[in-house]
Amino acid sequence: MEMITSFQVDHTCLNPGMYISRTDGDIVTYDLRFVRPNTPPFLENAAIHTIEHLFATYVRNSRFRNGIIYFGPMGCRTGFYFITRGISHHDAIKLTQDALDFIANYSDEIPGTGEAECGNYREHDLEGACHHAAHQLSIIRSWDVSLLAYK
Repeated sequence: MEMITSFQVDHTCLNPGMYISRTDGDIVTYDLRFVRPNTPPFLENAAIHTIEHLFATYVRNSRFRNGIIYFGPMGCRTGFYFITRGISHHDAIKLTQDALDFIANYSDEIPGTGEAECGNYREHDLEGACHHAAHQLSIIRSWDVSLLAYK
């Protein structure tokens, strides 16, 4: 089998940040890398789950809602994929910064965490999500389009 694009990226050189993982026409997959690969501690499942709920809720309620395709965790627990359509890189960076700021300062009930709404509604960690979002925001606060390419 042919090796997929994401496995062709040298993970020994990746640092936390925001990168373009791939582009398919007007669909862009961003790599939101929170943790340096293969360097524990990795993101905890409960915090990942909460970040997923809050980030997805925030971006799908933004003015870019029609351009949001997906937001979800990487299996390696080092970050997330954020997939957009028709949103400029500049706007995707700003939206990501705003979403992380929203999460870092969030203190209300986590949306979509009822038993009927979520497949693992008991596993959430708001404090951990706030911590990880604040840390990631400190890394990408001054990020710009020139930094989106993998090194």
